[in-house]
Amino acid sequence: MPNKIIGKIRSSVSHNLLNISGWRTRRKIVVFESDDWGSIRMPSMEVYSEFRNKGLNLTQTDYNRLDSLESNDDLSMLFDVLRSYRDRNDRHPVFTANIVVGNPDFDRIRSSKFIEYYFEPVTETLKNYPGRDSVVTLWNKGNSEGIFHPQFHGREHVNVNRWMKALREGKPEIMLTFNHRTTFSGYEDYNFMEVLDNNSPEEIDYLNQSITEGLNLFESIMGYRSRSFIPPCYTWDSEIEKNLQLNGVRYIQGLIVQLVPTGSFGNYRRKYHFLGSTNAWNMVFLTRNCFFEPSLSESDHPVEDCLRRIEIAFRWNKPAVICTHRLNYIGSLDQENRRSNLNSLRFLIEKILSNWPDVEFMSSDQLGDLILKSRSAL
Repeated sequence: MPNKIIGKIRSSVSHNLLNISGWRTRRKIVVFESDDWGSIRMPSMEVYSEFRNKGLNLTQTDYNRLDSLESNDDLSMLFDVLRSYRDRNDRHPVFTANIVVGNPDFDRIRSSKFIEYYFEPVTETLKNYPGRDSVVTLWNKGNSEGIFHPQFHGREHVNVNRWMKALREGKPEIMLTFNHRTTFSGYEDYNFMEVLDNNSPEEIDYLNQSITEGLNLFESIMGYRSRSFIPPCYTWDSEIEKNLQLNGVRYIQGLIVQLVPTGSFGNYRRKYHFLGSTNAWNMVFLTRNCFFEPSLSESDHPVEDCLRRIEIAFRWNKPAVICTHRLNYIGSLDQENRRSNLNSLRFLIEKILSNWPDVEFMSSDQLGDLILKSRSAL
């Protein structure tokens, strides 16, 4: 049997196994979860070109080539797509937009001679990027229209301890990227994005502090508490969950697999969660079972692949929770990236509405509320 056919069989089996356990419903629910809004990545094509000319490794991930702080145009064009469609309950497709609320304060870090870490609210970061002056206004507008619902993704999208250690070591690559106000490592795929990874349990106190500060800053920016949280890179120690609960978080987004730090980057213990499972503090896990990542996909048919996963989820009476990262909708570095993927998103939504006319669009916390409500009714 050809390897390609064997691969398809294995993929189909794994997609079905992913949906066997956990909470069920006969309702056709679709949730879009989109990470990384508010975080800095590649500042401009000019910076990208300089990094490339200096020989930095930009090939490990498309985040380096495509992703940047969202612009007014990025949001406006995405919103135009989402507000074009409604489900049977007259609701638009809604992106649960998982945002970081701060970014490194490069000037203060430099002034401390790389001894102390400082961050600035995302509202300050946006002032340094052209065409971003209406981003927070648009976040709020999208939320009020029911098409873009911000939730918490972290105080910043950088592993502070590891990044600061690298800066103090002063390697030429890291200093070059710092001077251009990025956290790009110059050589690693994840570029210090694994925010809640740790080298030892002693670091958990600092991580809890950053979570508390971040959730409070989220409320000051958005005007409400975030009720769900997605750990960056799906990596976290369960010790932080109590602090999340104390700060108002009720739902943890993620994959079926939690990567638990062991003190060494890239080496993790695996912990499994199914949709609707709970932890010791009665927080509910929401697991992603579908993916629409045209900028990251090796497939030539990302819409069809996502539709197949949705069909499998519905076959097992599961909501379709679709992972779709910000970089798919960013055009400041590559306008064709945004144009092409927004067209694909339109096609995906149209096919969802055509294939399942009784579909219901929800945000992540609305799905969490439904799970809790269904249990209290038993």
